[in-house]
Parts: sequence; C-alpha cells; structure tokens
Amino acid sequence: MTSPAPGTYELLHEDPATNARVGVLHTAHGPIETPVFMPVGTQGAVKAMSPVELKGLDTQILLGNTYHLNIRPGMDVIEICGGLHKFMDWDGPILTDSGGFQVFSLSKLNKITADGVTFQSHMDGSSIFLGPREAMHIQRVLGSDIAMAFDECPPYGSTREYTCQAVDRTLAWATLCLEQERAPGQLVFGIVQGGEYADLREHCARELVQMEFDGYAIGGVSVGEPEAVLLKGVRDTVGHLPATKPRYLMGVGKMDQMIEAIACGIDMFDCVMPTRFARNGSAFTRRGKVPIKAGAYRLSTEPVEEGCTCYACTHFTRAYIRHLLNVDEILGVRLLTMHNLHRYAEFLSEIREAIKAGELTEYREAFLANYRDGSTPAEGDTE
Repeated sequence: MTSPAPGTYELLHEDPATNARVGVLHTAHGPIETPVFMPVGTQGAVKAMSPVELKGLDTQILLGNTYHLNIRPGMDVIEICGGLHKFMDWDGPILTDSGGFQVFSLSKLNKITADGVTFQSHMDGSSIFLGPREAMHIQRVLGSDIAMAFDECPPYGSTREYTCQAVDRTLAWATLCLEQERAPGQLVFGIVQGGEYADLREHCARELVQMEFDGYAIGGVSVGEPEAVLLKGVRDTVGHLPATKPRYLMGVGKMDQMIEAIACGIDMFDCVMPTRFARNGSAFTRRGKVPIKAGAYRLSTEPVEEGCTCYACTHFTRAYIRHLLNVDEILGVRLLTMHNLHRYAEFLSEIREAIKAGELTEYREAFLANYRDGSTPAEGDTE
C-alpha cells in the first residue's frame, strides 16, 4: 500500500464536546499522530538525550533552530554531512523554526527592515542578515520535514500600530517564503501573528490561508503575556484556520495550557520546559512540578513519580537522583530529562486516546483537578 504524500493531513477523530481532534500528518520521514509534543533540539540535539533514547520515549518529531544551527556549526558543515537528519542520526521527522523568534528574543541585537533582520551575533557580535529568502535557504540545506515561514513576533504589550506593521511584514515575508526552493518533500507552515488584537489575528490568518501553506502556526504567544491573554490569542485565531491542515501552537509547553489549547483544536506543540526544568532539578508529574533537588527529598525512597514506568522511576529513588543533581553528576540531569520527556509523551498519548473515545472532557476535568503548575514561564525560548 502506498503511503500518503508528504503534507497529507488525515483527520481521524473529532471530540464530540470540544474542538479537539486526532489526526495524522504525513511527512517525508514518516507519519506524526497528533496532538503531538515536539522536544526542542536547538543545536541539533535534545539536551542530555541520544536519538535512540528519544525513540525509546516514543518521540515522534524533533524541533531544530535555524538561527543557531546557521551560526554553529554552519551550513557548510551540515551540507557536507548530508543534512540535519544524517548529521544528528535522527531518522524521524524534524521541524525547523525560521529564526523569526530571534527577532523577538534578540531584539536588542537586531534591526528590522522590509527585507529582513540584521542581527548582531550573540556569539561574537558579527553582523548577520536573515530574511525570508535566507531562512528558507538554510532550512532547505537542513532538509527538515517542516520548515517555518520567516515572520516577525511582536513583544507582548506592543501597540496596535507596531503590531499592524509586524503583521504586514509577516504576510509579505510569507509570500516570499512560498516562492523559494524547498528540500524534497519539505512542507512549509505559515505563522499567524497579531498580538492581542483579535481582528489582526483574523486578518493575518485569512491572508495566510489564501496562500495555501501545508500547515499553520499560532505565533506571538508565550512571550510574557498572562495565561488568559495567551488562551484568548489561541481562540481568536484557531477558528480562522482550515480543519484540513495541522495547527501548531508555538512555544507553549505547560500541561494545563496544552490541554486547553487541544480542546480549542490545536494539534502540535513545542517547548524547552521538560528538558530545561530537568537541568534545574525539577520533574513534571501528573500532579505538577516537583523540585527533586530540594532538601525535602533527601531521604525519599519513592520514585520521581509513583506508578510511572520510565527508566528513572523504575530503577531509582528521589533521594538518589537528588544526590546526583547536588554533586553535579550528569546522570541526574539525564534521568530527570528521561522522566520529563516520558511524562509529556504519555500525556499526549492519553489525550489522543481520550479524544478517540469521546471522553476528553472527563479526562481534562480530572487532570486539571489534580494538577498544580507552579512553574516559572520559560517556554518559547531556545535551549
């Protein structure tokens, strides 16, 4: 039987009580069942994890960073090594961001024009220009399965006038992105901007849909705004995106926010939280974040999370992992990272099964009743 062509999105199940759905996005490196969480591999690796370990954690797709990989190791290195998949020995799908988020995160180091952005490198201060043509060329060399259009992400609190300008630039750059050469089978997603202004988000979404991208992302969220504003941005946008294409909420990784966004119809997420918080000594559990590095767990003989089947929880105690973290033993970080990525993958798997069974509302209510977030906003940034 012939596999569907890259870019085909099969809508398999719809939840009767919400807008949540289960689907399959077909890519050049295999299918992705959605809703899905994408671990972040900014520098061509998910921190502390090998590709074979990621496969064992049921990781379906990874995210790479155009801006950072272009600086180090550089496209000449990746090209001679056969592209990003071969370079990092990952045979599954990869999504690469366009570098547009660095317009936001490195705003003190850049200058925006109609053609793109001139960066002062965060490494050595040298001048780098990145625009839609350059971003798509880099992503073509990387050979990612999903390339993101180059966009401008206005900071939270931006005026309406500035946000209008950012939307206009995003739309103009999106047109140019679609005109560029792609890697074989490479998909391109457009990114909806518009800040906290519902009419601007609607305008941006409608214009992008007319361009017929392979999928659509909601950008300009998780940039310091309150949670209510973030979720409003999702609701203001998702209804203007086609049901026949995947919908990606960029940079959001808090579990309670993810399940609310899934109920709105979101299919894809990425965030540095599970790996970054592991390096800071915290684990994510069904009840929320647990600071394993804290003194309260010095004598704890319990696993990181009771009932968890990951390697860390089935072999080690909180006391042991806390000890490793406090003596700077890398195994401690690796074990917590394994656990957190397992928890995220399992969380999304359970949500998919709940949607298939028509029981997302019950699952969502039970989850939120027991979950205590307690995490510092850290999503939306690179590792």
